[in-house]
Amino acid sequence: MNFFAVDLGATSGRTILGTVCKDKIALTELTRFPNNIIETGGHYYWDIYALYNEIIKGLQKVARENIQIQSIGIDTWGVDFVMFGKDGAILRTPYCYRDPHTVGALEEYFTHVPKERVYDITGIQFMNFNSLFQLSTLRRNGCSALEAADKILFMPDALSYMLTGQMVTEYTIASTSQMLNPRTKRFEKELLDVVGVREEQFGRFVFPGEKIGVLSEEVQRMTGLGAVPVIAVAGHDTASAVAAVPARDERFAYLSSGTWSLMGIEVKDAIINKESYEKNFTNEGGVEGTTRFLKNICGMWLLERCRKEWEATNNYSYTELIDAALAVPAFRSIINPDAPCFANPSSMVEAIRMYCEKTGQPKPETYGELTRCIFDSLALRYRQVFGYLQSMAPFCIDRLHVIGGGSRNNLLNQFTCNAVGVPVTAGPSEGTALGNIMLQAKAFGLVSTMQEMRDMIASSIELAEFLPTDADEWAAAYEKYLACYREDL
Repeated sequence: MNFFAVDLGATSGRTILGTVCKDKIALTELTRFPNNIIETGGHYYWDIYALYNEIIKGLQKVARENIQIQSIGIDTWGVDFVMFGKDGAILRTPYCYRDPHTVGALEEYFTHVPKERVYDITGIQFMNFNSLFQLSTLRRNGCSALEAADKILFMPDALSYMLTGQMVTEYTIASTSQMLNPRTKRFEKELLDVVGVREEQFGRFVFPGEKIGVLSEEVQRMTGLGAVPVIAVAGHDTASAVAAVPARDERFAYLSSGTWSLMGIEVKDAIINKESYEKNFTNEGGVEGTTRFLKNICGMWLLERCRKEWEATNNYSYTELIDAALAVPAFRSIINPDAPCFANPSSMVEAIRMYCEKTGQPKPETYGELTRCIFDSLALRYRQVFGYLQSMAPFCIDRLHVIGGGSRNNLLNQFTCNAVGVPVTAGPSEGTALGNIMLQAKAFGLVSTMQEMRDMIASSIELAEFLPTDADEWAAAYEKYLACYREDL
């Protein structure tokens, strides 16, 4: 059977064909396209119409090549949403989570509901761009679109609506909003009331594996396809990726490595306590009623932004960057990748240099020194968060699974393994797409459980294994990292 996956990240998107035959799954990339942030009028937006058009192009390619697909599933990044009027039309191009309008939004919201209360209800990591604080900002600024909004749909749900005409709210994507109670698995009225939003303004709740609808007559005409079902996969890309972790048992942590890095564990019940609150961990919805207990970490965003600056003089390949990083001294300059100054600076190169200057370290000058600084710092940040997980997990963590595009970076994988001190399994690099497709396959009865999904994935792909080395050197580097660690820069 063939399944069609739409996988949208913060910088690019793809449509992918997944073919499930017996106990194997194979992927074929159909289309790839940029997901550009539009800057205008002092704000950052997503071009949802361009994304929709790219999905249509992918479906048209399927029709041209006479490929019979069983269903369609869409996953995206979290928190962002689209507002629709009573006529079903989009009221405003959706804001990007990197828009600066939510700076200071947390502090303002906590004047209405205390911070501790918000965390106790939601168990969600505090970030100023969470949906709750975006809505609070829009309400406070008198956003005309919000005032007129009949429905509010998260990004994958909005795109599913554009394909089917059916409005839903998928559980895993809704769980990123900081408006959902993980105990009841419903939106919390106490939090919504502050921003003047009602639960009825969201689509009907669905869970991974449920059918949303079929392609509308308009989309059928545009693509040349029939009434193909659209399935609610784990709409949050990380939830789909975690569902694809090829783990043998529960005693693992995962690192979804891409533009963002997300490190966590999979548990039955949310972990909401004093330590998780103080360490700012999040409890997001997973597949089969699980909870993804994790922390967001700034990932390859740091290097991607540096590469963009370097493009003007030299478009360095990843191979060139890795070779240059290995040619310079280790741990010369170390940063906290999650410091506020790296969120969306005008120059990432200068932001890194300024952080090092302010913490009394040598400023990395060459592209090799900057790359090494980023890789060393990410691995050490992973060690810090892994330590937090070890202290809060209800089981012993004896392996780290690295999934996503970053799993192909063998140098960073080895650094991460050395830093955390447990074996690392790298792969699949296409975790999100695999999880998306396997959840569609599960909806069609090809597999029955998540473990069956994981076993099929493990038998279909090549995994890389890493063992820790240089323990003393990395322990000393971690002490330096802690000495240079700043949250106020």
